[in-house]
Amino acid sequence: MKRYGNLWPRMISFENLLRAALDARRGKRFRPSVVAFEFRLEDELWKLHDELQAGTYRPGAYRSFRIFEPKERLISAAPYRDRVVHHALTSRLDPIYERTFIDDSYACRRGKGTHAAVARCQEFAKRFRYVLKADIRKFFPSLDHEILKSLIAQKIKDPEVLRLVEQIIDHSNPQEPRSHWFPGDDLFTPGERRRGIPIGNQTSQFFANVYLDPLDHFVKERLRIKGYVRYVDDFLLFDDDKRELGKAKGNIAEFLDELRLRLHPKKNVIFPVSEGIRFLGYRVYPTHRLLAKENVWRFLRRVRQMQADYHERRTTLPEIRKRLMSWSGHARQADTHRLRACLFDMIRFQRAATE
Repeated sequence: MKRYGNLWPRMISFENLLRAALDARRGKRFRPSVVAFEFRLEDELWKLHDELQAGTYRPGAYRSFRIFEPKERLISAAPYRDRVVHHALTSRLDPIYERTFIDDSYACRRGKGTHAAVARCQEFAKRFRYVLKADIRKFFPSLDHEILKSLIAQKIKDPEVLRLVEQIIDHSNPQEPRSHWFPGDDLFTPGERRRGIPIGNQTSQFFANVYLDPLDHFVKERLRIKGYVRYVDDFLLFDDDKRELGKAKGNIAEFLDELRLRLHPKKNVIFPVSEGIRFLGYRVYPTHRLLAKENVWRFLRRVRQMQADYHERRTTLPEIRKRLMSWSGHARQADTHRLRACLFDMIRFQRAATE
């Protein structure tokens, strides 16, 4: 396997750090931390460059909070200057790994995304009779640090880049506690191995693809499954033979032991595609797509909050319109013309009377 070196000078160059800052601010340019950084942009980027070059760069503390939709998760936000470094790193590593990632891995890659994954899911639903819908239990909290570092080192030999990768991984804040034993473990092994990376980092999204790339190749090349789609830790296998999918499920569970991961005990089921496949916020059928009901209910709750914010003058119509159009673009990927017309006909916004 070819290993790549001499990446560090271009990674920490001012030009690459500037591009990384522009990427990191996307959708966040009016946040106070971003405004403060951009006010002294040139000085801040040169400071980062000098720290990285001298080996004195140290990541800052995470700001953690919980979200409860679509499910409860711990989100950890790195300081903005660290997010610039994350983008600078992945901008140099992405092209290397893109050459070996399979086409049907859709998360956090250029030209991919949720809508492309759903379209591919429907394409396979038209071709095959059955689907195995699988999910990895507590994926991000379970990622093993030593395995992740070794997977990166298989392709990267630049010592400075590897040092930064290890620094980012080792700086991961504590995630949800997990205690699983795998073949070869003794009583103390789970407590001795560090695991878990924060959801929310640009690097975490990239690391997730690197970590599960061996699974992708195992499914495609060893199990020879023709219909396969993965988005982060949610993945689908398609076949005309239900028994073959059952065998594949067992083989995947054994393979995941090597990555110190476990399939979710209640979210791995085999069923006919004609029943509809719940995937990335949609219910996908061979002939059509629908929005998942919980997606519609979440939208209505957000609308009620927007109505309250607008009534109390905490937001503006342009900002509301932007959010409504964003959801509409997502809903448009399903057969929702009448649903959207009905919902938008019901929505009204009214300001509170001024004294």
